[in-house]
Amino acid sequence: AIYYMLFTGVPGTATYYATIMTIYTWVAKGAWFALGYPYDFIVVPVWIPSAMLLDLTYWATRRNKHAAIIIGGTLVGLSFPLFNMVNLLLVRDPLEVAFKYPRPTLPAYMTPIEPQVGKFYNSPVALGSGAGAVLTVPIAALGAKLNTCTYRWMGPLS
Repeated sequence: AIYYMLFTGVPGTATYYATIMTIYTWVAKGAWFALGYPYDFIVVPVWIPSAMLLDLTYWATRRNKHAAIIIGGTLVGLSFPLFNMVNLLLVRDPLEVAFKYPRPTLPAYMTPIEPQVGKFYNSPVALGSGAGAVLTVPIAALGAKLNTCTYRWMGPLS
């Protein structure tokens, strides 16, 4: 979402792509539910509020890409994990649920027995939130760099 917003230069792009990713996750959630897993087995990450902050920052900085990277990247990097950690407090741990409801079609040697996992530390959404906090600013910087090197006669850092 950050990359596309900076690459296209269109305000609202981050929220647009965050909405698309949210809908994709709803589809995945429905697919797992159809396979017999509990409804809260798949946790839908909260992308949209952070993307709205990013779009707001992009509009407020008047397309100053350095400000958009630093301010927007910081806002997303701080808000995305916060929103998702709050989200994780409201649902059961996906791995715990996965091991509690093994599929009956699994062969016996693949059925897990008393897994020792942390409640939230091994959650895919928690890991994704942490990765998002770390990678937000570098990805935003990459998007801005590619957009500034579009034309052959421009300098590599102009």
